[in-house]
Amino acid sequence: MGKTIAITGGTSGLGLATVEHLANAGWNIVMLARSTAKIMEIKEVFPEVEIDFVRCDLADLSSVADAAEILNAMDEGIDVLMNNAGGINDHFSKTVDGYELTFQMNHLGHFLLTNLVIDKLRKQRSTRIINVSSALHKMGKLDFSDLMIEANYGPFKAYGNSKLCNVHFTQSLHDRYFDDGISAFSLHPGSVGTGFGDHSKGFFKLIWDLGKPLLLTPQKGAETQIYLATEEGIEGDSGKYFVKKKPVKMAKQAYDPEIRERLWKVSEEMVSAYLPAK
Repeated sequence: MGKTIAITGGTSGLGLATVEHLANAGWNIVMLARSTAKIMEIKEVFPEVEIDFVRCDLADLSSVADAAEILNAMDEGIDVLMNNAGGINDHFSKTVDGYELTFQMNHLGHFLLTNLVIDKLRKQRSTRIINVSSALHKMGKLDFSDLMIEANYGPFKAYGNSKLCNVHFTQSLHDRYFDDGISAFSLHPGSVGTGFGDHSKGFFKLIWDLGKPLLLTPQKGAETQIYLATEEGIEGDSGKYFVKKKPVKMAKQAYDPEIRERLWKVSEEMVSAYLPAK
């Protein structure tokens, strides 16, 4: 039996390119996504590949908790958890849980999902968590007095902050669980043409469209996350941030352990209603 990956955002872009590659390599795929219709289309493309669908809306923490319950009930282990889904929003918006949408989609939803399945991953004794971040994490600066940036919202500011959270989260996972056999990695896939900003409007939409001709294909952009999922012997680089399959320096703030630990505690408080009692 092949290895198993559980992946968010696997129905398009980088995620779909990753699924295609791993499915062709004999991996079992568990796709966490909102759209049942898209999943059925993908199953038709790979009729001989085991693709399981778990409904998961990262903008709804109750949906994330339900998805984690299904993952935990699966008989097979999870060799790779890939937190791939992400988005950017051109205006301030809150989720049903009351948190800024970009922050919850890109960080908080994945934080909850990972924490709810962490015991299953620990039982595997050799598993990887891969968080798809971005070079734009270097634009991020977390202000814990206004973490939702309601006072001065900007789409790239929100996105950069969420991607910085991905990097912090990766290091925290390494600190907490590496001795249990879990390796954690974050990465920048490159500037990829995935339809990522197609639903934006106004000036943000104009900037996005002007940059499209310079973007990588999803297949090219997915190379680093596929590498982190499949390459043997890279456990020693756990906790690091990768670009073009190589560990590289992160933003200066990403090295601050106090910020990292504070983010973990704040995130934990935000999702505490869905976490088991300590």
